[in-house]
Amino acid sequence: MACKGKSSWPELVGFRGRQAVGIIERENPRVEASIVPEGSGVTTDFRCDRVWVWVDKHGIVTMTPKIG
Repeated sequence: MACKGKSSWPELVGFRGRQAVGIIERENPRVEASIVPEGSGVTTDFRCDRVWVWVDKHGIVTMTPKIG
């Protein structure tokens, strides 16, 4: 499935989660970014309007946020 706009943000690994959410939503207004603590369960259905932002216990992004 081809989604419109920017779809991956590898440059945000190491950023604070809330800062990453703002950047993602500004760079692709078609998505809603959500902070998710590492180890949490999330739904596995693919959606072009969703980005999971995985953070550690300090709120730091640990994986590349991407559409899905």
